[in-house]
Amino acid sequence: MKKFLTVFLVLAMALALLAGCGSTGDGGGGGEDSDVIRIGVFEPLTGANAAGGEIEVRGIELAHEYLGDLLGKKVELVKVDNKSDAVEAATAASRLVENEKVDIVLGSWGSTLSIAGGDAFKNSQTVAIAASATNPNVTLGNDYYYRICFLDPFQGTVLANYAYKTMGATKVGIIYETSNDYAVGLRNFFKNSYEELGGEIVAEAMYQTNDQDFNSQLMTVMAEKPDVIFAPGNYTEAALIMKQARALGYDDIKFLGGDTWETPPLIEVGGEAVEGCVITTFFDPDAPLNDMTTTFVELYREKYNEDPAAFTALGFDVYLTAYKAIEAAGSTDSEAIREALKTLEVEGCTGSIRFDENGDAIKDTAILKTVQDGKFTFLDTVKID
Repeated sequence: MKKFLTVFLVLAMALALLAGCGSTGDGGGGGEDSDVIRIGVFEPLTGANAAGGEIEVRGIELAHEYLGDLLGKKVELVKVDNKSDAVEAATAASRLVENEKVDIVLGSWGSTLSIAGGDAFKNSQTVAIAASATNPNVTLGNDYYYRICFLDPFQGTVLANYAYKTMGATKVGIIYETSNDYAVGLRNFFKNSYEELGGEIVAEAMYQTNDQDFNSQLMTVMAEKPDVIFAPGNYTEAALIMKQARALGYDDIKFLGGDTWETPPLIEVGGEAVEGCVITTFFDPDAPLNDMTTTFVELYREKYNEDPAAFTALGFDVYLTAYKAIEAAGSTDSEAIREALKTLEVEGCTGSIRFDENGDAIKDTAILKTVQDGKFTFLDTVKID
């Protein structure tokens, strides 16, 4: 009986220890006394935004492999899936900081998802750095959220200038995803900049995430004879809009979009219909900015035998930034990391990264791309002061 009781107690203790870990990574919780630094990866791995999350994670993983240990400790990635849903994103963010006890968080692809996770990071005083979330509200009022990409006011200005000055478009129609914070914000910034230049928004139409039929919106906007259609939103819906426009006979209308379009599904879903569209983005392997650009492209091509996407480059840089911030702080303490970020300057593959008082990256350059022969193709580099 005693022997049975002893075995039972040993098994119970072992199970309790396993339950206490609750980790998706390889080790226990992080913190100053741990021999592991735990970096949370907060991304959409399923759902409508999964393609964006996947290519961003590729860059994070590549940087993780490239940089190795930090402060003499093993670095572990702890991934959670925010499922492309705002409610799920809030839960996933809470899980990272409360259950997984990560030292810092990277992500998310999609401003709505990042905004949804913001309170969890702020309330737990855990530093989070977004790679590609461009809506100003991601960092607004949150001292623990940073980002390394340009913002939508800048992106909207670039697109408005391209439409008015380069394309010669004096009339623009807008079709945008009204359930998406990113799309709504980008629409507002584009509209303000374009009208200040002297252009006219002749018609607007809205749709919801996961809508499939855009014939009504297209006919409403095209009835006003715009020179260009600006369509900020998710890549799948944007591809369907362009495909249905061609099916309705609108073969000559040009489309403009933001950074979210640069994902494989845009071309896979849209096919020939997306040829000639123009997008703003953050990076192109054919426009190297520094030595880190070259290093990143070589690493990526060696591993995947293809060219990297802009979101993958940002994923690489967001990990590099977190790594350098912890290194500069000499600690995983959140306040020490925040202090380090205030003066940190990193030469990433997407260019120099430093932050303003709001935690936003100071950027003045965007890349313009088009789709040509079924591939995203470099068009121009644009600087706006």
